[in-house]
Amino acid sequence: MDSCNCVEPQWPVDDLLMRYQYISDFFIALAYFSIPLELIYFVKKSSIFPYRWVLVQFGAFIVLCGATHFINLWTYTAHSRAVAVVLTVAKIFTAVVSCATALMLVHIIPDLLSVKTRELFLKNKAAELDREMGLIRTQEETGRHVRMLTHEIRSTLDKNTILKTTLVELGKTLALEECNLWMPTREGQDLQLSHTLRQSDTGPVTVPIHHTTIKQVFSSNRAVVISPNSPVCISRLRQGKYTIGDVVAVRVPLLHWKNFHSGDWPDMGKRPFALLVLMLPSDSARRWHVYELELVEVVADQVAVALSHAAILEESMEARDLLMEQNVQLDNARREAETAICARNDFLAVMNHEMRTPMHAIIALSSLLQETELTPEQRYMVDTVLKSSNLLATLINDVLDLSRLEDGSLELDMNTFKLPQVLKDVVNLVKPITSLKKLQVLLNLSPEIPEFVVGDEKRLMQTALNVVGNAVKFTKEGSISIKVCLERPDYPMDPLMLEFHPVQGEHHRYIRVEVRDTGVGLNPQDIPKLFNKFLQADSTTTRNYGGTGLGLAICKRFVNLMDGHIWVESEGFGKGTLVTFIVKLGLPEKINELDRHMTTAVQPSHQRTDFSGVRILVTDDNGVNRMVTRGLLMRLGCEVTVVSSGRECLQAISQPGQFFKVLLLDVCMPEMDGYEVAIRIQEKFARHERPLLVALTANTDRATRERCLSLGMDRVILKPISLEKMRVVLTELLD
Repeated sequence: MDSCNCVEPQWPVDDLLMRYQYISDFFIALAYFSIPLELIYFVKKSSIFPYRWVLVQFGAFIVLCGATHFINLWTYTAHSRAVAVVLTVAKIFTAVVSCATALMLVHIIPDLLSVKTRELFLKNKAAELDREMGLIRTQEETGRHVRMLTHEIRSTLDKNTILKTTLVELGKTLALEECNLWMPTREGQDLQLSHTLRQSDTGPVTVPIHHTTIKQVFSSNRAVVISPNSPVCISRLRQGKYTIGDVVAVRVPLLHWKNFHSGDWPDMGKRPFALLVLMLPSDSARRWHVYELELVEVVADQVAVALSHAAILEESMEARDLLMEQNVQLDNARREAETAICARNDFLAVMNHEMRTPMHAIIALSSLLQETELTPEQRYMVDTVLKSSNLLATLINDVLDLSRLEDGSLELDMNTFKLPQVLKDVVNLVKPITSLKKLQVLLNLSPEIPEFVVGDEKRLMQTALNVVGNAVKFTKEGSISIKVCLERPDYPMDPLMLEFHPVQGEHHRYIRVEVRDTGVGLNPQDIPKLFNKFLQADSTTTRNYGGTGLGLAICKRFVNLMDGHIWVESEGFGKGTLVTFIVKLGLPEKINELDRHMTTAVQPSHQRTDFSGVRILVTDDNGVNRMVTRGLLMRLGCEVTVVSSGRECLQAISQPGQFFKVLLLDVCMPEMDGYEVAIRIQEKFARHERPLLVALTANTDRATRERCLSLGMDRVILKPISLEKMRVVLTELLD
């Protein structure tokens, strides 16, 4: 045999050892060949795609190792040279792959470990998410039950319906065996069983509010698990039940609007509570879960809100009924007051007209008598009659003004006038009396006061005249000083009215008038009485000086209408008096020559004394008034024609050749009043063809005057009329 074909073993080996190694290499080769199969399966199932090539490399290494051990099976016998070469090459490749695989595994193993760690972390997170999703689902379920219960509870505002609905819905939702509600008694010392889920008639059952279980529940705002043997669980049905279910109790706040304070919640110590008790079924392994306790707490709060709404609604309904009853009473009282005011106004209107009619006759005839030749005794009596009549007319005006001031119907008549001239006229009016009493009157007009102002000239003059007249009346000797200036912040104010702070403006001025006298003075304690109507500071004043006590009361209201203030100061009897009043007067935007002419009063020196040739038609339904007015006009030299009705007036004017310069027209006449006569004259005659229309009225209200002027009448004369007043009116009218 050729040496290449037969190679003898180079080292002898024991037969037993050779057999053992032979068997071992055989099984190792099988194990190596099984590993690639497992790796192939792992590669297909594995999600670690970036590392598949590493597994393939490792599989190749295993295959080569297995092939080497398998080839070793032929090394224990003689083999050819080709087998030896293959075996050597296989071992060389196995060594190379083993080194490469070892080097790669050094880098791959940490990544494989981190992947495994991340996988475990993700599994834990997934488990936590599952638990959270379970909680979310539980909360959603709880929320759904809460919304359902809240909708059912708040579907009504009746207390009993709310409580019964709560028990029924809780029983359905939580599968309760029993549920009951304990309400506090009126005294607040006990809890009384008011509503139950299963039992309809339990009778009056009470539990002391100071019981340990109740105090424990009331001291917490959470649901509390209590003993099933508690006295608040007496409504449970226990027939044939061996295991008692768990019991939970929760407090229900009872809120009313009376418990709330401004800007704060009610005091927790004073809030009453009801007790809601919920019982799980007996002979059951159920226990209260956290979400169920939360559901009970939320429902208790919702019941508290619903009960508070129901209580507030009930109380508001009671308040509404009471308010409606009070409104009915107030409406009846208002109607009665309006009826009384209307009756009073009607009475005053009638009395005003009826009283001014004879007053007109008395004053007019007395003024006519003054123009005749009289003996000194007769003249004294006539002067006394005329003076008394003027005082009575003033009293009538004061009563009417006070009545309109009290019912709010009096409004200021705003016009542009000369302020200094008004104050000078006041001084001129009291001069005859001051001359008789030998009193000195000083008028100090500050140069800073405006000449023209906008306001109610008549009311301002009436106020100033009343204050100055009181100073003249209560001063026997000495002087009276009148100071008029603009109000300033540094001037003294009324100590009882410190909140009054007049501020000068661009379009208005505050005028300060101070009237100081050296008269009898006043007791400072009696000063507040001065501005009360029909009252005087001293009862002896009326007896010694006369008066009605209306003057200052009316002045105060006039000053208030002019956004001002009036007050009196005196240091005591015999020390004189200081009366101060402040009024707000507007400033005219522009003064033209017409305003200056209209605001300039007719001076006595420029008054006409002879009205010869002036034809005047007098229309009045009262015979005495016709006779008196005719006498006044004839005394002034007028040619007078009198008629007794509106129709006669229209007939007299319509006669051919009859042209009257002035028509004196009484506005209150039967059948056709003065307003209708004026309208027909306006329709029939042009402005230059008709006579001057002068309204005669006893009504002192502003509405009558405005109506007369709006109908085109040229002047309004208020009764009673004296000879001097008629002379002034005709002079102004004809000039």
